[in-house]
Amino acid sequence: MHGLRRMVCLVDGEHYIPVTKAALDTLDSLEHNEVVAVIFIGGTEKLRETSDKAVQVKLGRPVHFGADHHKIPYDLIGEIIEQYNADVVMDLSDEPIVDYSKRFKIATIILEQGINYEGPDFKFYPISEHDVLQKPSLKILGTGKRIGKTAVSAYAARIIDKKEYNPCIVAMGRGGPTEPEIVRGDLIELTPEYLMEQSNKGVHAASDHWEDALMSRILTIGCRRCGGGMVGDVFITNMKKGAQLANEVETEFVIIEGSGAAIPPIKTDKHIVLVGANQPLINIEKFFGPFRIKKADLVVITMCEMPMASPEKVEGIEKFIKIINPGAMVISTVFRPKPLSSIENKKVLFATTAPDSVKTVLIEYLQDNFNCKVVGTTSHLSNRPLLQKDIEKHIGEADVMLTELKAAAVDVATKDALEAGLEVVYCDNIPKVIEGPYPKLSDAIIKVVNDAISHFKK
Repeated sequence: MHGLRRMVCLVDGEHYIPVTKAALDTLDSLEHNEVVAVIFIGGTEKLRETSDKAVQVKLGRPVHFGADHHKIPYDLIGEIIEQYNADVVMDLSDEPIVDYSKRFKIATIILEQGINYEGPDFKFYPISEHDVLQKPSLKILGTGKRIGKTAVSAYAARIIDKKEYNPCIVAMGRGGPTEPEIVRGDLIELTPEYLMEQSNKGVHAASDHWEDALMSRILTIGCRRCGGGMVGDVFITNMKKGAQLANEVETEFVIIEGSGAAIPPIKTDKHIVLVGANQPLINIEKFFGPFRIKKADLVVITMCEMPMASPEKVEGIEKFIKIINPGAMVISTVFRPKPLSSIENKKVLFATTAPDSVKTVLIEYLQDNFNCKVVGTTSHLSNRPLLQKDIEKHIGEADVMLTELKAAAVDVATKDALEAGLEVVYCDNIPKVIEGPYPKLSDAIIKVVNDAISHFKK
């Protein structure tokens, strides 16, 4: 590493001041380190000095204090990082001044500034962001897996395609290709037979970019990734190449789509963040849930229905989001299935990744809106052995396999259905806004897109 690391240190009054000074001197003595400032974050047990000035003299460095010595001055941490142009924050504090939750809150503040947060046995890095896009763009990321990122990406692409923004999607998935792959959803008819052909060649034809292409009928670019860190970085991905490919194709707007809780390492103009109301609250409100939520220009809360989430839980999530990110629009939604071709008057075997708990709601919705009879369902699209058992159980009753394009939808669901002589129809998931004082989701997406274009032009 070249040059000095400008270091801000967090200290507390639970340590004897000479001990804290010894730690600061040790850090200063290390090559490439320069302790430029100290932030006192609370505690008075071993603080014999009676004034802020006395502490500063004893430590021999600029020391900054919050208004209340008994509380962590969260706002002050961000201000001091900027004031001293720091490269890293080193945490020399300990229990009881900080606990796990408080440390994650501190980490979120520091990582938002784009610098490392380090301690005796931990190190958090800011997420990677390659500034390579030459077109206006937005990023869709989430606080977890199976909360609807691909469905919302495809929906957003359709909305803005109708408005003639000419978008493409760059998606990264755990089953993505070795080299970024273009799928011309705008030109190719993505039939079950065509997807089976791709699967037989070794392609993961239910990867997110194939689903995007099928549902949106636009050009998509598929990438791969492995690993997902706590903050959201990935271990390996070819998404930078995929984003550079997006610069070359004849589209005018780029949607960058995340995978699970992993955040695409591509810099974009704006962000849409998905939060699953079915997730444990601790994963939304603690750890690095707030880090993701704070990035949002629009938050789409999904799965907002019983038994996945009570109205009280949804309301609580909305309030939390508005406190930590008051500038973001917040819209609560549920997903409903939409077959891509007619299933009228047909007996349907329905394959989905939705949990069993909402199966009845989805069956009733399909039967009421598409004039069909659902004779069997499976929620095991992501569990190949159980999926095969479910198909075998119902295959004699059905005319049609209706399946989402996820997980084993091609290599098991489509394959087994075609071999049994069933018609295969793919199914989209449409986000629908729940009752309440929310704007239209399509209008909110168009606003984010227009803001992204304005930001790009500036």
